[in-house]
Amino acid sequence: MGFFYYIKKYFKMSRRQRKSELKSTLWFMPFWYIVGAIGLSVFTFYLDYVVDVSLYLPAAIGFSGQTLQVLLSALVGGVLTLSAFTINSLLVALTTFSGQFSSKMLVNFVSDRATQHVLGIFNGSFIYVLLNFLYVTHEEEEYIVATPVLSILTAITAAVTFIYFINHTTTWMQVHNISFNMNTKSKSVQASLEKELKPYHIEKEIERESLPSESDGKVIKTSQSGYLQVADFSRLIKQANRDDSLLRFNVRIGEFVVEGTPLFTYWEYGQTIKPERYFKSIEIGVKQTEIQDLEYGLNKLAEVAIKALGHNDPLTVTNTIHQITDLLKSIGQSTNFSPYLFDKEQELRIILNQKDFRYYLHKGFASIREYANQNSTVMTELLTMVSLLSKTMDKKVHNDLWEFARQTILGFDNYSLYENDCLFILEQLSELAKNTGNQDDYLFLLEYMLQRVSSKSASTVPSSL
Repeated sequence: MGFFYYIKKYFKMSRRQRKSELKSTLWFMPFWYIVGAIGLSVFTFYLDYVVDVSLYLPAAIGFSGQTLQVLLSALVGGVLTLSAFTINSLLVALTTFSGQFSSKMLVNFVSDRATQHVLGIFNGSFIYVLLNFLYVTHEEEEYIVATPVLSILTAITAAVTFIYFINHTTTWMQVHNISFNMNTKSKSVQASLEKELKPYHIEKEIERESLPSESDGKVIKTSQSGYLQVADFSRLIKQANRDDSLLRFNVRIGEFVVEGTPLFTYWEYGQTIKPERYFKSIEIGVKQTEIQDLEYGLNKLAEVAIKALGHNDPLTVTNTIHQITDLLKSIGQSTNFSPYLFDKEQELRIILNQKDFRYYLHKGFASIREYANQNSTVMTELLTMVSLLSKTMDKKVHNDLWEFARQTILGFDNYSLYENDCLFILEQLSELAKNTGNQDDYLFLLEYMLQRVSSKSASTVPSSL
């Protein structure tokens, strides 16, 4: 009963959500390998017992039925043992990831294509050899060729795959690969979202005064609690076009809502609409997903850095900060998109609840700054990355970058610094001030930082840009 409920759940999902869920499970890919193994076993039976390929090949490569059964029984045990070692290695890896880095990384490792293919090969190999073992007879005079040859090749493939899996696991667990893979995953989510919304963005200025009055709008409330996981914007726009209405999101993708939370505000220009039609285009679930949620990727990377701080692992912290910086650069470009979505007739149909770059900058770095507990090395690296962003991003976000750096510096209240730590921090702050045009404010922060070191040390700190 539970199995059918599990299957039914997938059919209720949207196509995009179902694809994401299937990728994050371990049974989907091995299932297709098992299907392939069954098909290959049928083909092997056809070669040996219908076509009888042993008539066309040298007798030296053939096996009698009894000898082949002994061989296959050994291969079944060998492949099963390799599968057990693989599962054991997988469990060790998952336990390590969960304890040392982040429990959210388990989904990344499980959904990795290499991991799923490895498990699929082992399951398929075991099923294939086992099926071959079932229909082999004990007749001494019978010579079989295809079954032993393909079974041995299958066992060799499983053995090579085991070596590959050990190498894959150890490589995947390396810090730079972990953070890079998480960053790449988040970027792919962002690119997919931009591609989905691009047809509905047009070069058309919308004045706030031209938008309908808030008092004229009606509210659609959620009927369940959970996270807003997915919104089918294309379907929503088409429905709003048919109803001749304007829809505004009151919550963001990835935000948690409780039953009765205002989800949409809508304005009717024509007939009275049925709110339940719009619920068919959204998904609310019990967990956060990365399908359309950019913030979730930042949170996962930040959690890795925070865990590394707890384990006194500065290399992991630094590497993760670098990946967050790269992701923030990418998000900063996407947040320039207008929150207004239009239909084919260029009529405004949806207004998104969209956060600015300052929000994502805070989400990416603020928690690391908090848990760093005034660690000067981490603070210097944060300011270095903020300075780097100021060189590559639009001037619109320069004030946000400077304000984050300013708050970081003011957080050193009642804290003493070594002379070199102060020098390194001021060096990055000075460069950021030049890039963002905040030289005057820098002088105030310079004086503030000089109070964090002894008077003898402070005399060597540069006082100008």
